[in-house]
Amino acid sequence: MIVKNLKIFSQNVHKNSLIVNTLLETLNQFNIILIQEPPWSEIQKIPSTSDCDREPLMGTIHHPNWILFARTPLDRVDVPRVIAYINICLSSLHFLFRKDIINYRDIIFISFFNNNVCYYIMNVYSDSSHTALKYLKNTEVNIDNVILITGDFNIRDSL
Repeated sequence: MIVKNLKIFSQNVHKNSLIVNTLLETLNQFNIILIQEPPWSEIQKIPSTSDCDREPLMGTIHHPNWILFARTPLDRVDVPRVIAYINICLSSLHFLFRKDIINYRDIIFISFFNNNVCYYIMNVYSDSSHTALKYLKNTEVNIDNVILITGDFNIRDSL
């Protein structure tokens, strides 16, 4: 796989699981799907040592043809507002979720290797207060080989 041949799809799904399911089922021609505002809800109840009624397992949609990258929330309010799906055909490129570089709820930063070179992709959701953009502006990270920064930036023209 050559980097310039990567096919990447990006969309804000407004927490709609039907849209995510449809994308995962129909976008097989893409290598990477970047989602903003993914659905995040209870998947099932799981056994618990602290709760007799079982604890809820929270998460988003999984699909056998896609590897999901999502930040683990700290609590029910801290759900991620960006996720990424990597087609399993690309697993040999060793994709990694790079929380060691950027660990922020509204940004997912992923690296992969191609021809012994490390490349990066960033998916961003910036709310109407532009918190993710302010975070990026105030974070000093010097990274080469970022091939794509995409997402929903919520920057509207006043006109």
